[in-house]
Amino acid sequence: MSGEDRQSQLAREHKERQARRAEQAQQPSAAKARRNTFIGAGVAVVVVAGGLFAATNLLGGGDDNKRNASVNKNVEADPSQVPALQPTPTPSAELAKLTCSYRKDTSGSPAKYVGMPPAKPNLNLKTMTITTNLGDVVINLVTDRAPCSVNSFAFLAKKNFFDNTRCHRLATPENSGLGLLQCGDPQAKADGKNPTDGQGSSGYVFDDENLGGLPYTKGTVALAQAAEASNQNGSQFWISLSDETAQLQPDYTPIGTVSKGMDILEKVYQGGWIENPNDITGDGGSNAPKIPVIIKDVRLA
Repeated sequence: MSGEDRQSQLAREHKERQARRAEQAQQPSAAKARRNTFIGAGVAVVVVAGGLFAATNLLGGGDDNKRNASVNKNVEADPSQVPALQPTPTPSAELAKLTCSYRKDTSGSPAKYVGMPPAKPNLNLKTMTITTNLGDVVINLVTDRAPCSVNSFAFLAKKNFFDNTRCHRLATPENSGLGLLQCGDPQAKADGKNPTDGQGSSGYVFDDENLGGLPYTKGTVALAQAAEASNQNGSQFWISLSDETAQLQPDYTPIGTVSKGMDILEKVYQGGWIENPNDITGDGGSNAPKIPVIIKDVRLA
């Protein structure tokens, strides 16, 4: 599909979503709140998981990638009914034999392709430091539970993929029913005006890992993909900034928790967001933080 054809398709879908929103405006507030909660990354054809995610927009997959349960339904769930998440570490003997598989992203989303990660992951990586214009955010990684996800981050970091990129989405309970900051779109402008923020990717995708291994409470870092997709992870990720996010079903690969820099993220969270009326998904996937977050460098050690 050419760039012009894709833009025409997205514009047509945007108009259809506007028509649906007009109809939904007459529906109960609970239904509207449910719709606004999703997280995503990539192609705007699929509904993604709210603020937090979607991180915005989605990496759309075919029918085989559709999940029976939508993330949108989870926001109304009684937190007391959400099952406790239990980590499932992989035996060291199996980890030693592990190889990772990455494949070309065929969704049509714009990509900054820097190659494919190596098949053999470095299992010794413990931390990821994201240097931003506001200071460092350090993440303690669960490499033994998400080795291929961490391997992808290590590869992209070495290629300077994240350098000078902007975190494009700030989701809050007010605008999405969740709380999170989403980053990792190399194309994002995070200005509250760009209609395709949240569509960019690394040009490859890989399978889910560690689902259920960490709750999505404040400080958890996870990968973004479409709410109804699976095994379509790419470069986008989100950081939970609110315990409301823990209501989500374990459909997003968690890679670790923030050990330093939450004060920076709290400042951004409290600073509010810029609503983007031109968001091509129509789902708030490009509501940028008012306080810009620019990634200067990413290092794994």
